[in-house]
Amino acid sequence: MKIVILGGGTAGWMSAAALTRAFKPEFCSVRLIESDDIGIVGVGEATLPQVHDFNQFLAIDEAEFMRETNATFKLGIEFRDWAQRGDSYIHPFGVHGQAMGGVPFFQYWLRARQNGHDLNIEDYSYPIAACRHMKFDMPSDDEKSIRSTYSYAYHFDATLYAKFLRKWSEGQGLKRTEGQVVDVTLDAESGYIRALTLKSGEVVEGDLFIDCSGFRGLLISQTLKMGWEDWTQWLPCDRALAVPCERVGDLTPFTRATAREAGWQWRIPLQHRTGNGYVFSSQFTTEERAAEVLLANLDGKPLADPRLITFQSGRRQQSWYKNCIAIGLASGFLEPLESTSIYLAQIAASYLIELFPGKQIDPRISGEFNRLVDIEYERVRDFLILHYHATAGRDEPLWRHAQSMQVPESLVEKMAIFKRRGHVHRYKDGLFSPASWIAVYTGQGITPVGYDRQADNLSAYELLARLSEMKGRIDVNVAAMPSHADFVRDFCFDAKAASKAAMMGETAHG
Repeated sequence: MKIVILGGGTAGWMSAAALTRAFKPEFCSVRLIESDDIGIVGVGEATLPQVHDFNQFLAIDEAEFMRETNATFKLGIEFRDWAQRGDSYIHPFGVHGQAMGGVPFFQYWLRARQNGHDLNIEDYSYPIAACRHMKFDMPSDDEKSIRSTYSYAYHFDATLYAKFLRKWSEGQGLKRTEGQVVDVTLDAESGYIRALTLKSGEVVEGDLFIDCSGFRGLLISQTLKMGWEDWTQWLPCDRALAVPCERVGDLTPFTRATAREAGWQWRIPLQHRTGNGYVFSSQFTTEERAAEVLLANLDGKPLADPRLITFQSGRRQQSWYKNCIAIGLASGFLEPLESTSIYLAQIAASYLIELFPGKQIDPRISGEFNRLVDIEYERVRDFLILHYHATAGRDEPLWRHAQSMQVPESLVEKMAIFKRRGHVHRYKDGLFSPASWIAVYTGQGITPVGYDRQADNLSAYELLARLSEMKGRIDVNVAAMPSHADFVRDFCFDAKAASKAAMMGETAHG
């Protein structure tokens, strides 16, 4: 089986690395075509914990990876000014509290709140406490430990990560070809792609073609004419201005997303700089005003002029069509509010490996791939819409539009079930666990009217005692953690300190 990947960037090189790792070269050969003359978007610097799993799948040395990509650790995302101005909450990579007697912690918290106790749910999250105190340490492998209740991701330079994966892939024998595609040959009978002709005149034949050519979708869209499903009715932002600035102040172990008048601003801390961007809607502001707002809200001196990126939220009607599979921006785009872009490329590559076809592609295989990818995009879409929709305290035109818009029925159903007694369905497929939904619901002011009556099994005294003990364990352990900046320095540049940190267990109070 000959696989040809068109386009580098994060999506292209993640796909190349995953396929190279998964299959022996005698089973399938992988060739990647890219051109240094064609730029990549390269702003996807904040990630989800699944990228850590991806690196482990490749057996990548974590410290080396962090050094070469200027990476920092990430425990969650802080949302500022969303429900209303002055608010702040964190979506953590972990749970709030711990289940008691088989009943989720959230139900006990709801019971305590409805009994008149003004308890902040963030006080019962280990990763949130670490974020608020600018701390980081590796999670514990001991499931009984409070330090096992979180995971972590990274902030990194996406361009450097693509280069890192390129070096890794070429070290495994993958062939990279520098060149631009000037013609695509289709089979006259089946309509399958048979070959790509490069500007140099070289003809590259293949059995399976992976389109990682970005928004333009050279193969899936321009050649095979696969349509696009537009989601701007729910996600109206269609522009982003990106600019790096000098890193000043604390090295935060979280991404920050701050609501602005016509969109939101990201802040991503790297070792050597801070990445910033303003995602906005051209319906509600101008590029000039957006640049003014962005530059007025940087931590440090800008290191370049703001770069404009235009996009349309949505997805390809079919990501796998004939013998072409679109991965990354060629497949779909959802704004980076929850750092999902790299994950969506990663999961598509994973599904491809699971459903890898023979030379004769069974349409049931491609159909299952499309079903799974569609689920991923739809569940991320609904989660992002929730952020926009639950903003009752914002009165600018964009936010009034988001508050009053008709949201997808799938989200209407999720919200209605949650408002009753705090239930969040745990899906087999698709991103975002109940803990993630709970963080955003509660952070943006949506509180259930009831709770699961199984939470009445503890007496009021025992419930408050357990909540107090849980908070105390978190406070003591977080106080003993190193600062995020110190941990990054030691982990990246002191192998002995890194090894020691990784082996440390919970403190005596854990």
